[in-house]
Amino acid sequence: MRLNNKVALVTGAGSGFGVGIAERFAAEGAAVAVVDINSAAAEHAVAAITAAGGRALAIAADVAVAADVDRMVADTVAAFGRLDILINNAGITHRNQPMLDVSEAEFDRIFAVNVKAIYLSARAAVPVMRAQGGGVIITTASTAGLRPRPGLTWYNGSKGAAITLTKSMAVELAPDRIRVNALCPVIGDTALTAEFMGSDTPELRAKFAASIPLGRFSKASDIAAGALFLASDEAEFFTGVCLEVDGGRCI
Repeated sequence: MRLNNKVALVTGAGSGFGVGIAERFAAEGAAVAVVDINSAAAEHAVAAITAAGGRALAIAADVAVAADVDRMVADTVAAFGRLDILINNAGITHRNQPMLDVSEAEFDRIFAVNVKAIYLSARAAVPVMRAQGGGVIITTASTAGLRPRPGLTWYNGSKGAAITLTKSMAVELAPDRIRVNALCPVIGDTALTAEFMGSDTPELRAKFAASIPLGRFSKASDIAAGALFLASDEAEFFTGVCLEVDGGRCI
């Protein structure tokens, strides 16, 4: 098992890419804190993991709220004794639309969840990782931060920030043996799919799939595979990497 005796915390792990990562990590031997703003979704994911023989803990938290973030890290350490892997996966978007039609409240929430949460989680988790001699931080960014699509300007900007933060954190935290990387998925089947496309029709799906050289949307299993490698000891010399899990979209 590639993550045996590791402890991982995955945000946004009640659905989509997050639950795929949490399930794969548990199958590879990690104890997993399943964090989601939707407590029922977190509990459901934990039930599935434990039914498959894994170890998991459900934590309800809003990653944009400092007290919630501090508590999710503290609860993870209290339950499992340490924190080896932090996955900043929770994210939101605005609907695909002209940039000036996005409300200020939507803008603020997007940057709170997609950017501020990275700061808050680092503030809570880095001291733990430093004390234990190292760790891994992985953020789910997006191809939107590398090859932006029109209609998603403010979301694109938040993911560009996530990519820059990943690289800067990687340099600053390298002396602490804390590796920091990001995943850049292309559009996949998640709760945000219709928002990214502006609607959800067979025609729109075909249009978006046609922009991906390998001809399909990403799957949770694709993202989980990338996260597993970057979190594993096999990737001990990988830091500051923004791995494109995109079927060739960014070429």
